[in-house]
Amino acid sequence: MRAAHVILTALKEKDIEILWKWINDREQVIFNAPFQPIHEGQHHAWLEAVQHRKDIVIFAIRLRESGKLIGSCQLHNINPIHSTAELQIRLGDVAERSHGYGSQAVSLLLDFAFKDLNLNRVYLHVFINNAAAIRVYEKVGFALEGILRQAAHIDGKYLDVMAMGILRQEYEKA
Repeated sequence: MRAAHVILTALKEKDIEILWKWINDREQVIFNAPFQPIHEGQHHAWLEAVQHRKDIVIFAIRLRESGKLIGSCQLHNINPIHSTAELQIRLGDVAERSHGYGSQAVSLLLDFAFKDLNLNRVYLHVFINNAAAIRVYEKVGFALEGILRQAAHIDGKYLDVMAMGILRQEYEKA
């Protein structure tokens, strides 16, 4: 899957070390989740398990020109009965943020969700203080569905979590 500046590909064996480094970068993780160090063996076991699950599809985000790995994105909790999935993205390479790559990757992932998986709804959860992510989601058409008050505990503070979603018909109109 290709956009102007990024492509989504399968993860490769050599990507595991970079992904492991990103998941252990506390300053980046706390934008999306509470931080907990992940041992290398745990990370390998997670990736192995993900590849065998039917309710998850995960992609590497790479720069189109160089093929450099800059992040990952996934659809998880894929529910074929309800035709829904939860979207998650991480641009782990901090130097590659603020170039529109996240928006392009999310758009490609939504194309996959609605065209290839034939989903009707994609949803996500984002911390209220993650303004950059919220801008990306709004830019590609996600709508606010609600606020989960004090639903996350990060660095000794409770944070509200935004629930956002997009329907196939909304995405097709955009």
